[in-house]
Amino acid sequence: MESIVRETKRLRPSLARSQQWRRSTIFVLSHVAVLGAFWSGVTWQAVTLCFVLLFVRVWGITAGYHRYFSHRTFKTSRAFQFFLAFLAQTSSQKGVLWWAAHHRVHHKLSDQPGDVHSPIQNSFFYAHVGWLFDGTEETRWDKIRDFAKYPELRWLNKYWAVPPTILAVTCFLIAGWPGLFIGFFGSTVLLWHNTFLINSLTHVWGKKRFHTGDESRNNLLTALLTLGEGWHNNHHHYQSSCRNGFYWWEIDVTYYVLKVLGWVGLVWDIREVPEHVLEEGRRRDRGEIDQIDGNSAPTRTPKKLSLAA
Repeated sequence: MESIVRETKRLRPSLARSQQWRRSTIFVLSHVAVLGAFWSGVTWQAVTLCFVLLFVRVWGITAGYHRYFSHRTFKTSRAFQFFLAFLAQTSSQKGVLWWAAHHRVHHKLSDQPGDVHSPIQNSFFYAHVGWLFDGTEETRWDKIRDFAKYPELRWLNKYWAVPPTILAVTCFLIAGWPGLFIGFFGSTVLLWHNTFLINSLTHVWGKKRFHTGDESRNNLLTALLTLGEGWHNNHHHYQSSCRNGFYWWEIDVTYYVLKVLGWVGLVWDIREVPEHVLEEGRRRDRGEIDQIDGNSAPTRTPKKLSLAA
């Protein structure tokens, strides 16, 4: 318990009032900026840009921030590693090293005191967006030493606003004011709430296939919206797999795209779900394990990747 308390204090230090105002102002004004479409008008070019950027950047977060930098479920070149980091940072969800370190702490404290993403420990609203305004400003360097050795990633992490700024300017140059208000800000706001649903909704609504020691759940709706991240109970059970949708009927678009990239040589050593994990899931779906083993107490699969803790 003392270690959990220490993690809590380190994860949620008090932000200076000026930092809180800056973060809350950016978040609120980004939502308000979408209303600029009433002034600029709506064009098909801007709407198309909005949904293309939404898809591409959701993939950047799920494949880059999450499955690569947080869990290292595949390997790639240094150049493509930088591309993944830059693409993910256009989402305006802070720097790559901050995000991955923050996520690793989430897994260590999942639904325990100190997990800012837990609707069990906090409110649903806090787990969804409230944590943005609480002490989560500093990068946890002790949790991300493996990637902090790259100077280009440290630079991106420090100047995290550069990629979204470049994207915003590009949207304006492509489609004018509608491109900025709808293409950039519209897709950014949708992107935020899309991915934040994993923090909030998938810990209260869905199916629990595995005993993970927390309230993570599998949710088809969020899996479709986030290109596969909604198979959250699967992921919390076995974090080392690049595939969150363990079975063919569990749609995981992020994984499909990574497999294609593997075929052309951009990524490799994609970690699959072991057969014994798949078989356990099948037996649990059939209701066999608890009946056979008489095991109703939650158990937690040992994490294969210590860096995720």
